[in-house]
Amino acid sequence: QVQLMEAGGGSVQAGGSLRLSCLASGDIDAKYCMAWFRQAPGKEREGVAAIDIDGTLSYGDFVKGRFTISKDNAENTLYLQMNSLKPEDAAMYYCAALSTISPMGWLALKPGPYNYWGKGTQVTVSS
Repeated sequence: QVQLMEAGGGSVQAGGSLRLSCLASGDIDAKYCMAWFRQAPGKEREGVAAIDIDGTLSYGDFVKGRFTISKDNAENTLYLQMNSLKPEDAAMYYCAALSTISPMGWLALKPGPYNYWGKGTQVTVSS
């Protein structure tokens, strides 16, 4: 069993930055694909960024170089550095994990395969 807890959300002005963190506890090891997703009211959950088990990084098309995902294995913590935030980035951001024996590839940014989820952290961006 894996528990995920996000932190770091808040309210910023357009152009600002936030750093989200996700502390993972429980039976977690290197064979976990981990990712950030977001969901705005009335919209579907979408993949923001992912780190696959082979180290491959994936980003949603809308990121366009503004966000960086990273992981501190020693601290069991996943990060998402978000720069140049836009009002359309406002959403609840979720951390997710999936135990897998092979790389997820393009599926890493799809919410369906993930079986562990945090409760989310809210990001608000004002114009």
